[in-house]
Amino acid sequence: MAATSLSPVITSQALKDLTNQTLPKTNDSSPTGSLKDCRNLTELRKLHCQIAKQGLIHRPSTVAKLISTCTALGTFESLVYAKNILNQFRYDNQNDGTLFMYNSLIRGYSSIGLGKEAIRVYLEMLSLGISPDKYTFPYLLSACTKISATAEGFQVHGSVIKMGFQGDMFILNSLIHFYADCGEIVMGQKVFDEMIDRNVVSWTSLICGYARSGLAKEAVELFFEMVEEGTRPNSVTMVCVISACAKLRDLELGERVRGYISSLGVKVNTLMVNSLVDMYMKCGAFDTAKRLFDECEQKNLVVCNTIMSNYVHSGMVREALFILEEMLRQRLVPDRVSILSTISVSAQLGSIFLGKCCHAYVLRNGLEGWDSISNALIDMYMKCGKQEVAFAVFHRMANKTVVSWNSVMAGYIRNGDLSSAWEVFNNMPESDLVSWNTIISALVQESMFEQAIELFRTMQNKGIKADRVTMVSIASACGYLGALHLAKWIHAYIKMNKIPCDIRLSTALVDMFARCGDPSTAMKIFNNIENRDLFNKMLRQGVKPDGVVFVGLLTACSHGGLVEQGRDIFKSMTSVHKISPQIVHYGCMVDLLGRAGFLEEALDLIKLMPMEPNDVIWGSLLAACRMHRNIDMAGYATERMKELASDRTGIQVLLSNTYASAGKWTDVAKVRRQLKEKGARKVPGSSSIEVNGQIHEFTSGDESHPEMMHIAAMLDEMHCRVEAAGHAPDLSNVLLNVDEEEKEYVLSRHSEKLAIAFGLISTDQGTSIRVVKNLRICSDCHSFAKLVSKTYNREIIVRDNNRFHFFQRGFCSCNDYW
Repeated sequence: MAATSLSPVITSQALKDLTNQTLPKTNDSSPTGSLKDCRNLTELRKLHCQIAKQGLIHRPSTVAKLISTCTALGTFESLVYAKNILNQFRYDNQNDGTLFMYNSLIRGYSSIGLGKEAIRVYLEMLSLGISPDKYTFPYLLSACTKISATAEGFQVHGSVIKMGFQGDMFILNSLIHFYADCGEIVMGQKVFDEMIDRNVVSWTSLICGYARSGLAKEAVELFFEMVEEGTRPNSVTMVCVISACAKLRDLELGERVRGYISSLGVKVNTLMVNSLVDMYMKCGAFDTAKRLFDECEQKNLVVCNTIMSNYVHSGMVREALFILEEMLRQRLVPDRVSILSTISVSAQLGSIFLGKCCHAYVLRNGLEGWDSISNALIDMYMKCGKQEVAFAVFHRMANKTVVSWNSVMAGYIRNGDLSSAWEVFNNMPESDLVSWNTIISALVQESMFEQAIELFRTMQNKGIKADRVTMVSIASACGYLGALHLAKWIHAYIKMNKIPCDIRLSTALVDMFARCGDPSTAMKIFNNIENRDLFNKMLRQGVKPDGVVFVGLLTACSHGGLVEQGRDIFKSMTSVHKISPQIVHYGCMVDLLGRAGFLEEALDLIKLMPMEPNDVIWGSLLAACRMHRNIDMAGYATERMKELASDRTGIQVLLSNTYASAGKWTDVAKVRRQLKEKGARKVPGSSSIEVNGQIHEFTSGDESHPEMMHIAAMLDEMHCRVEAAGHAPDLSNVLLNVDEEEKEYVLSRHSEKLAIAFGLISTDQGTSIRVVKNLRICSDCHSFAKLVSKTYNREIIVRDNNRFHFFQRGFCSCNDYW
């Protein structure tokens, strides 16, 4: 938080030392004696005039006091005035000025962040032959730090050594702070290690440097080393180390550090309370954070903003609103940070009313000039479905940053307008990695997998280095394409570019190789994951799961038959993670319960849905009814689907199949006639197999393959052997009004059986047979493939339009939940 930006270097002692530098004595008590009472530049100008009238302006001591007073006012105008005084003194008196005058100017420019001007004054001083002293360097290094002038800071370090100041603790502390803040933490550590004497500022400068450099663990370890050596931390130290614990999301460590506050007698201030609240919030201990917040007697805007922004980040928007109400009750005026959080609340709630109130506040208080505010408004309006208003905010922005363009593009994608998003992407004056990741992810979500891969290649050609987010999308696209060669290249690319494999990317790679029919590599990656309980590890790391994560979890439970786990996960969405289930989550639960045979529970869940169930929901229930032969409930689901008048061809085909399974051939004919009138037709089942680099495709019932005579002979052999092993044809999979003998023949010519037979006659013993099917494998072919894998001692891999099936020794990887 804000506390981490405190500089531990410029101490009160250093200020006192600079002030106590020896000035030429003067007997003037007035008006120079009144300089210390000046509150603004206007008053100082009046005193300057009086001093000039009394002829005192030529005295170096008087000019030094004037310059010192100007710099103490701490405004750009007062610094310009101080510099003019010095220039006039040099011109009038042919005098170069004193070191104190230049030190005062360097201090003043540095204090208001004008580092370049401070360095310029230093160089001017050197050019005049005035040598710096021990008071010059801390402020000069502070100036270099504030503008990240690394090269200049290195030169200052050289001057420090050359002039023999390398033993001065204040200068060395300033060097540590400079190196740490500029990302040169190794150099900062080197200066620290070479110090003969260290004080709390030395330790704190390095601890804060490690924390700011993303080395939070090292920062905490250094803190414990500091305490062990007997150096007592101050409040700045504690703020830095508590912030490091927050970055680590380590609650136990944070509690341990907090224990030192009382045991070492460190005075608790508002900044420390703020860092503790932030740490507890980031570690998920919301109740402890709120208790600390409530017990804080002097709540300021910073503390309120901290707890509010953390609530927003954690999706606890109602709690964030309560904090806003308390802020207003205490008459705290919301600032830019407060309003950013409130805009985010309105976006998450989809509250256009609250969003407009925020927008009005922004306009009344002149906050629209902040890019972050306008970007947040764009995001809010997009999430509330007000694309035209969002675009109006975007057009009014004076400074359209890449974040602004990304916000518009992401908004279009969220609202399903990929074409507009693509247009925005192509018209961006500049793009960053987020831009590419956003559009690639959108293409994957729209099942435009080949286009996503092609765009990734374009991205590589432009020299843009991918990150974990990029590779998650690309791995997903590759998995859906089933391109094993590409999958291996992607895996090699990740290794070659040393892209860290976090939980999400590791899971995506496992899924990619599994979908591409390479279970051995998938399992190798899976086994290398440190903690394979991925979901719970996400929670422990403080990563908030979103709706997409829960879709994946519920789908996995459905495919694995994990009913109880699925129920618990679904309930936790609202009770634990404060995420309102969307229709896709209800669809996953209906599918899970339906597959497992809990049809009544699935129907009850549909009736309790807060939104109207769509044809996909009823289709899932209907498919489950067909699987478990519950004709009555299938009829009910069918009636609900009729009311929706769905135009989805897949749903109509499922309806036709359900009627066929129940022997309602008149209804079958009616649905099929409706499909024909719409110009739709049932997609025939087709399967493909690669043999010796050539793709062979088979369609159900088609006997045109050149090797059909040998394939038919193998099919006959296969049927004899699997029947001897106990296989009985499941004729319910034949949805034609024909006799049983004809049904058996139709069933024997399903496309995956043709492909498997061809694989057996065309490959060597022990070779895996890989088949890709365009539709879902039927129950008869599934049980048939299991027995073939056992009878012929072959691994058979079938990828249907739903998942992979790995058949080995009479078993399938799906455990018959397909």
